[in-house]
Amino acid sequence: MLNVFRGSATLLALLVAGPALAQGKPLAPPASDAMPPVELTISMKDGKPICEPAELRLPADTNVALNIVSSADAPVTITAPGQFENGLVLHADGDLVHVASEKGYTVKQKGKGTLRLRTMKAGQEEYACTSNRNADAPFKGKLVLSAPAQ
Repeated sequence: MLNVFRGSATLLALLVAGPALAQGKPLAPPASDAMPPVELTISMKDGKPICEPAELRLPADTNVALNIVSSADAPVTITAPGQFENGLVLHADGDLVHVASEKGYTVKQKGKGTLRLRTMKAGQEEYACTSNRNADAPFKGKLVLSAPAQ
């Protein structure tokens, strides 16, 4: 009976630790302890999504809280190369759904939520907002990651 209990306790410990183990090695400490809140808004114009700001400026290698608010009448997917991989996403809540490819998040129709993530190293990437209605014509913006103020 004791061996059955030990086996159950081990199984329970693995099930609880599973999500942490699945994410691989932990992230190095962030370049800054600040977690600046940033807002990204999504609207529709002529049936196409518009994300603002068009130039999204974030501190590099820092934990940020990205508040996303959509007034769009359709779901919109936000993508940025490498930024939405599981290892960099700390937490997501609200009307946000991680896409299976790990390349972005879908924001529900007229949805809002908060995405806490670790930004990538300094540099620039293109980010996009796409609706299923016009997947061939996404809104394209610029993600600018700059060294955080010390």
